Amino acid sequence: MKFYSTRDRKLRVTFKEALNQGLSSDLGLFMPEYIPLMGADFFSRLPRMSMPEIAFEVGSKYIAEEIPSSILRTISNEAFNFPVGLKQIEERKYVLELFNGPTAAFKDFGARFMSQCFKYFSEADNYQTVVLVATSGDTGGAIANSFFGIEGVDVIILYPSQKVSLLQENQMTTYGKNITALEIDGTFDDCQSMVKSAFVQLETNGKIRLTSANSINIARLIPQSFYYYYAIGHTGNDKKVLSVPSGNFGNITGAVMAWKSGLPVERFIASTNINKAVPDYLMTGLYNPAASVKTIANAMDVGNPSNFERLLEIFDHDWERIISMVSGYWFDDDQIRQHISYEYKKTGYILDPHGAVASLGLDRYLNDNRGSSGIIIETAHPAKFCDIVEPVIHRSLDMPDSLKIFLSGKKKSHFMKPGYRFLEEYLKDRYKL
Repeated sequence: MKFYSTRDRKLRVTFKEALNQGLSSDLGLFMPEYIPLMGADFFSRLPRMSMPEIAFEVGSKYIAEEIPSSILRTISNEAFNFPVGLKQIEERKYVLELFNGPTAAFKDFGARFMSQCFKYFSEADNYQTVVLVATSGDTGGAIANSFFGIEGVDVIILYPSQKVSLLQENQMTTYGKNITALEIDGTFDDCQSMVKSAFVQLETNGKIRLTSANSINIARLIPQSFYYYYAIGHTGNDKKVLSVPSGNFGNITGAVMAWKSGLPVERFIASTNINKAVPDYLMTGLYNPAASVKTIANAMDVGNPSNFERLLEIFDHDWERIISMVSGYWFDDDQIRQHISYEYKKTGYILDPHGAVASLGLDRYLNDNRGSSGIIIETAHPAKFCDIVEPVIHRSLDMPDSLKIFLSGKKKSHFMKPGYRFLEEYLKDRYKL
């Protein structure tokens, strides 16, 4: 299978090239030339399949021509060697828990699969590879954990200063070795813009290979479809509503890719905080990206989501088609806090702020569609946001062992002003370009 640029369908590359480039030379995002259909036999077996088994079978449809089956099976087993939580908390409401990986966030799924693919291809290369990552919260920690210690790979993480939680910051600033954190005096959109500009403007002179590990990289996006097969398959294999907390829109794009392959889905809910450019588009047909605004659901503080371009591509940039399958709702900080408290009192389930946004979105849809049931996507462990969650549920949270080690780590970051020229100066000096 080849992968094309969303800006130029004639520009096509292999999976390895898309992985290594991250972003197309025309600033487009790579997409598979088609979404492969999964057969009836696959869906009949789905309720009994594990995450590694699903990853192997679905992943094979995209990349089997470039990664041998035995290697891909090993990659799938190693990338997804932690449990997926799936709970029914109300008669018509399930929760897909994606926070049981090493950094307690859903980004572990895509990051670990991508790093394993990267490791396989890089073993035959002699390049010094530099992975640039912009993060609004959880991506940085997942990428740092997944790439830590990989020979020949430097990871440089850009994150907005004072706009991530202390735990999130420690997860990307305390590793050292081949992991470097750049603390940007701006927003996530500034970080993302700097990374994108580097791919187009930086002259590497053949000294380094530059790539990205954000969800703009197709190798991060494809595995974000895998857990939706697990969720539907293990809740009856019938049509359900999927409510996805949406920031850069990679997670919901992965869900739509799974649906296009044949997965039974009734509707998608793009649930956001007050950074609501996409919900506004779904209501009006007009897309007006804006500067991101800080909220308590910080991983979703994205004013101009990159993967929205991919979502539009899947629906042929047709507003009527996209609203036939996707609804958008947004919620402010007060609503998020109130809902965390409400759900805890009602069901005993503890939501993190991002899961609360998804839960609010699903509740709104189910209130108007009494015959439907759905799944909310819980993307981060609530203990990562204990300063927000504990005051509203009036109890302390148990911290996973994987997170405790980051509470006392020593932060190491380089403070940087927003703007590509500052990143360019840093990279040129560091790598003698």
